[in-house]
Amino acid sequence: MKSKEEIWSILETIPDPEIQVISIVELGIARDVQIEGDKVVVCITPTYSGCPAMDAITHDIREKFAEEGIKNTEIKMIYSPVWTTDWIGEEAKKKLKAYGIAPPDKTSTDKSLITGKKKIIPCPRCGSDKTILVSQFGSTACKALYKCEECLEPFDYFKCH
Repeated sequence: MKSKEEIWSILETIPDPEIQVISIVELGIARDVQIEGDKVVVCITPTYSGCPAMDAITHDIREKFAEEGIKNTEIKMIYSPVWTTDWIGEEAKKKLKAYGIAPPDKTSTDKSLITGKKKIIPCPRCGSDKTILVSQFGSTACKALYKCEECLEPFDYFKCH
């Protein structure tokens, strides 16, 4: 049987199916690992309710574990506490930016829609603050679509929640 540390190392090799440059560990989806006799239990939390990637993530975990000789696996979906962008580490945010996705700011509280204050999202490509919201929904429901007024490139912004 593999140790918890070895299990976490395996999980770190599994990319998020929608953002291939970061792992499910870096994104904060993989929450806990338990070893119960010969069974490995992995607790995962969806980035939002109804996230379609969870089936793919569950499949990828089982497939990777099978490759590593781990046969007895249980995947538990954990809904409380709810996932928050606060769980995305700083290294993962750098990877998102390098990939062309504006990472979430430092906190999960975004009241810009309520207050009417324009949220300033720097362009991940050129760094300009001159960006505009095109749509509240980008390539996935957890991202918004922005456009840079300097380099004219569209980009996704990982919404805070």
